[in-house]
Order: sequence, then C-alpha cells, then structure tokens
Amino acid sequence: MGATHRIEQTRIETEIAETMNPAVSGKTSNSNATAPLVRTLGIIGGGQLAKMTAIAAAQLGCRIVVLERSADCPAASVAAQTLVGDLNDLDALLRLAGMVEVVTLENEFVNPDVLARVEQAGHAVWPTASTMRLVQDKLIQKETLLQAGLPVPRFAPAPTLEAALAAAAQFGWPVVLKRRKLGYDGKGNATARSAAELESSWAYLDGLKNPLYVEEFCPFRTELAVIVTRSRTGEAVVYPVTETINRNHICNITKTPAPVPRDTAQKVVELAQRAADAINMVGSMGLELFWREDGTVLINEIAPRVHNTGHYTIEACECSQFENHVRAVLGWPLGSPAMRAPAAVMVNLLGHAEGIGTPFGLTQALSVPGAHVHIYGKTRTSPGRKMGHVTALGQTLDEALALAQRAANCIRFGQPE
Repeated sequence: MGATHRIEQTRIETEIAETMNPAVSGKTSNSNATAPLVRTLGIIGGGQLAKMTAIAAAQLGCRIVVLERSADCPAASVAAQTLVGDLNDLDALLRLAGMVEVVTLENEFVNPDVLARVEQAGHAVWPTASTMRLVQDKLIQKETLLQAGLPVPRFAPAPTLEAALAAAAQFGWPVVLKRRKLGYDGKGNATARSAAELESSWAYLDGLKNPLYVEEFCPFRTELAVIVTRSRTGEAVVYPVTETINRNHICNITKTPAPVPRDTAQKVVELAQRAADAINMVGSMGLELFWREDGTVLINEIAPRVHNTGHYTIEACECSQFENHVRAVLGWPLGSPAMRAPAAVMVNLLGHAEGIGTPFGLTQALSVPGAHVHIYGKTRTSPGRKMGHVTALGQTLDEALALAQRAANCIRFGQPE
C-alpha cells in the first residue's frame, strides 16, 4: 500500500469515527449527543446484496463500510470504504465494527462464534450471532422451525451412511441428502432414488468430512417465497407472496403476487411472521416454501438476509426489502411493503460462460421501455453466476414477464475475451 493511499485511508477512517463519536475530535454539538451526525452501517460481505443494501442506505443519508475479500467487489462502487479481509477473521470484523454504528450481513456463512466475539466487544450486530446459529446449520434450522410448530418436510441427521439409509427406509424413496452448512443454489444437495444412489451421493457430498442430513423428497405444485422484515422490537412487515421458477436449482424468474388462492397467501404470510419470531430475526429475510398438490404449504428453508426473490421490491414496492432492512437494523420505523403496480416480474441475468463481467447487449436492453436493468458489476462471470437482474411492472403477470424477458434476452455475460 502506497503512502498516499495510507494517508487517505486514515483520513476516511478518522472522519467516520468522528461522525460516530464527536469526542474523538473534541467536537461538540448542540444536538442530542447520543445521536451521530451521520448514521454509519457496516456490511459483512461486498456482493450484490451488499451493494443494493448500500444504495438503499445511502438514499437515507447513511455512510457505508463493507468488508470483503477483494477490493473490486460490487458494493465497493457504493460504499464510502471497502475493507479487505477474511469475513471470519475476528480482527477484520472488529476493525469494521469499530468504524460503524451497526454491523449487518449479506450472507449466512459467517462463523457465529466470531460474531459473538464482536458482540461481546460491545458492538451491535443485526441479525445476531444467536440468530445465525439457529439458521446457518440447516439441521438446526429445521429443528428450530419444527419446535416452533411450523410445517417442514420430515428430516433426520445423517452422521453416517447407515443413518442416512435408515432415514430413507423410514421416509421412502426418493430422499434428498443435504449438507448442513455452506449449501446454496442447489450446491450441497443430492437427490437419491435408491440405496445405490444414496451411497454415491454420500461420496459426492463427502459425508466423512461434511456433516449431512436427510430430508424427505417433497413433490410440489409451485415453489413460493416471501420476504419478511422484522424490527428490533419484534414489529414485522411481510411482502406479497412470490412464485419462484428455478433453473438448475438457481432462481431464474420470480412472479409477484404469486397466482395462489388467497387463503394460501395468508397462510404463507403467517408462517413468515412465525418463522422470523422463531429465530428472533432483525432485518429482512427470505423464506422459501413448497406449495403441494393437496394445498398444504411446507417451509423449505430460511435465508436470514435480503434475498434474491425480493429484488422486485426495489421498483415494485413502496419500501424495498433493502430499505426496510436498513430501517430495521438501525432501529427506524419500517416502511410499507405494498406494491405500486398489480404485477411484477424479475428475471435473473446469469452467466453463460467463463469470461469478463462486462454485459454484452446492455444498450439493446436499455432500449426496452419499462424494463429496469440492474448490473451487479462483478469483474468475472461463469456459467450460472448471478450477474444482474431485470424487473418489469405490469397490469398482469404475463405483461410484466414479456417485458422483463425481452430486456433480459438482450444481455449476455461470458463472451470471449
């Protein structure tokens, strides 16, 4: 690091510290001494979720500092400062926490024990380490939901292959073998339709090294999702229920409101509120569910953070999931989740091949009236990687889908360099 860069970094850190605590510089103010002049928010992680959260926070006059492993992360274009470090490194987290008023997270993979150390040092972290402990391990997550009386597929721990086979015999084939930690977008899951397939799935997921569990296979009519934002005091707002269409286990399209009966939507809203209470969530979280042929609903999993299925809320709702997350963690009143239009559709922009992160066809996409294009600014792309999204509003879901898909079809990531 050059001397000029070090001086600038020190200046920024000092300026942020002064806004947090005027005593640092000896400055005084006639206003309430407990209220900082500028609200400051630290985000662990610097991907697209952090970027969209930072945009919402900046709109409310907040200053953002992010911690990420690379300085050229998507959120760096919005944050006042980007700290480079490992997300599970205590020193890096304490440095971040010391520069801001509140720390929040863009993913659920940070070690809860390390987060607890940050809290013990006197820093505010929302959602808390205890919340992350209940969610990060998906077996514990399922147990927590079950203990709260919430509907989930049958599941069982699988510390050994024999235990997995015994669970499959109880549930019936097929079953899904899952990693308890670090699984997302279908990674860490394997469906087995026989004992032989379960044995190969055990080897594929490396059950000797990675803790696994077994879940019954759940045939469904539609996959649903909903965003709920819960405040520090337990107040909650729930967004409209969304239908999600996945491709290769990755969210491809969301349609809101989901075309489901009113009583089904009301049930999902109730489950979202109860799930948020069960983990003592603070902030926005995504809840994924299965709507089965018999009309019942089962919870698939919780994501204790702003969520891909809620990206449509930026244009479609009076207060987006990102703004409400900022409001919740800073202790501000929550905004309305009401939709601005009858229908909203989001189409994810996924990488097609390895290559640079430049979007090809962006000009054509921007020529589509009414299409809202979001490019995350990742420097590299790969097949299936989330590189951006397009949202469109309409009088009907079909109208919104046609518009969003038209713009999305123009863009490609992964052309030869």
